[in-house]
Parts: sequence; structure tokens; C-alpha cells
Amino acid sequence: MTRYRDNRVPGMTYFFTVRLLDRKSSLLTDHISAFGEAMRQARIRKPFHVDAWVVLPNHAHAIWTLPPGDHDCSTRWRAVKIAFSKALHKTGLALPGPAGASENAIWERHYRDYRVGDDDEYAALVDYVHSNPMRHGLCEQAAEWPWSSLHRFVAAGFEAPQPPLAPPPWMRPLHAGVPAPL
Repeated sequence: MTRYRDNRVPGMTYFFTVRLLDRKSSLLTDHISAFGEAMRQARIRKPFHVDAWVVLPNHAHAIWTLPPGDHDCSTRWRAVKIAFSKALHKTGLALPGPAGASENAIWERHYRDYRVGDDDEYAALVDYVHSNPMRHGLCEQAAEWPWSSLHRFVAAGFEAPQPPLAPPPWMRPLHAGVPAPL
């Protein structure tokens, strides 16, 4: 596993997964510049550091570090989701939500978050983020996927994650001999 200690900044660090309601959608990669702009706008309004990220067709993973003493992830993700949805609406793209969803709803209401505890978890999660397109069969090597912070990491001298891919920290046993919770 690569040592990413020099990439860390002060403050609480979180891993996130955000998903579209339609699991067959490719809105995020089809409109990657709108998603990037939504993220940029959210960072201007309420600053945070994007440590690592990957955007797949129907979901995204990110590792953010918030300013010291700030724990407000939900306002930031709400801002990203709203800005992206508004950008799509401005293009005139019809966005029918699944049955039972509010009109034009494209996002799952909640996001998954995981507080990063230490440098080993941080490194494992950065590798998980960067290798996620391989896990989903979208590429054979992480460096082949264009919508990822991996390219920034490689330019800084870090190595791309290689198979076999380790499971994320929440899937690992807490103690030797004890299975991980499902």
C-alpha cells in the first residue's frame, strides 16, 4: 500500500459515496464538467479539501478533509447535489425520477460516510477510491479511468493501486479471527 501521509491536511477526514437513484444512469460521467463545477461551487461557499475522488457513471466516491472544528458534511453534499441537478435542468435534459421519487429527483437522498481514523485507513481508502472503476469492470487498470484524482497522485510520484484489490476498512475484521460486520 502506498504511503499518502504527505497528502493529508489538518482537520477531520471523511470518505463518502454518493449515488444516483437510477443505478443504470450515466449522468455523472456524461456531465462530468457540471459535476466538477458543482463541487467547485460548494468548496467556495463552505471550504473543504478534496483529498481524493473518483466519478463513475452512477455514483462517486470522495475523501474530504474539513477545516478543524467543522463537521458539516451534509450542507456541502446538499450544495453539490443541488448545483449539479440545476445545471442538468438548465440544459433542458428531462430528468424523470424513478416511480415514487419526487419530480426530477436524481440523487439518492442520503450518502454513505465513513470517518477516516488513521494514516493506514486513509491510504486504504485512497486506494479504494482510485481502484473503484476496476471493481466495477470499467477499466483494467486504475490509470485508464479519466475521472479520478489518481492522475494527480501519479504526477506527484505515488503509484497507482494494483490488483489484487484490498477491501475497504469497513469490510475488514476488527480483530484477528473476528469476521467483519456486514
